[in-house]
Amino acid sequence: METREETMPAKISVPTLGVAHFSAIDVEPAKFVSMAAAAGFSSVGLRLHPAFPGAPYYELPAGSDVARDVKARLNGEGIALYDIEFVVIGPDFDPDALISMLAGASALGARRLSVCGDDPDRGRLVANFAALCDLAASFGMGVDLENMGWRAVASFDDSLSIVQESERRNAGALVDALHFFRNGGQAKDVSAAPKGMIRSIQLCDARGPAPTTADQKVSEARTGRFAPGLGELPVASLMRVLPTGAAVSVEVPIHSRQAPEEHLRHLHDAARALTG
Repeated sequence: METREETMPAKISVPTLGVAHFSAIDVEPAKFVSMAAAAGFSSVGLRLHPAFPGAPYYELPAGSDVARDVKARLNGEGIALYDIEFVVIGPDFDPDALISMLAGASALGARRLSVCGDDPDRGRLVANFAALCDLAASFGMGVDLENMGWRAVASFDDSLSIVQESERRNAGALVDALHFFRNGGQAKDVSAAPKGMIRSIQLCDARGPAPTTADQKVSEARTGRFAPGLGELPVASLMRVLPTGAAVSVEVPIHSRQAPEEHLRHLHDAARALTG
């Protein structure tokens, strides 16, 4: 892995910066939109599907009062809804079960859906991912496949290859700095990726040696992230190879007693110090 000294380039200008809902997941969507805007972010992601059984998420059915409230906040704050999350494509995955969620998200202007792959049957995984891309396209959305070290799609190379095999124009490989670097990714892999394959970048940082067991990897992903530039990952090198047009957001859950408003401001300021 590159050292911090090797990865301190001139700052890279990122015109807009978003923040993922996981950064303050206990805040309901409308309030999260206002907090994100107050912190200086230009877009948000919202957690509209549980990442695992029992995980927090929020339902925003099209036409519901709660959806209208979120839409009013987005418009009033002048902030966009970029993506929604988080879907696991496992052995029993059924794309049609997501129709209502996608319809609601599309009505709010969402552009992308973030997913991960956890099916050991590669052929079935590719087919289900392609089917989801087709469904998302009918709502004017794309799908980003994120690698996670404890799942079947563990590395960035894994996610990129599945995206390519799917042959769907709205498919992308999501680069989350933690999962990317902790599972063998290097900045040059982003540079080498075919044009248009990377639509979304999520920034965060980490400290200490990479975890080795599945439980340790899950724990770090959920409770061990730091604001970008405040850890030991070569996040700056990732920003040097940012694909043209890729959306950049920050994803760092609160792991202290800091108020959500303060936490989001801290994430924004740290990211801006890194990106310019």
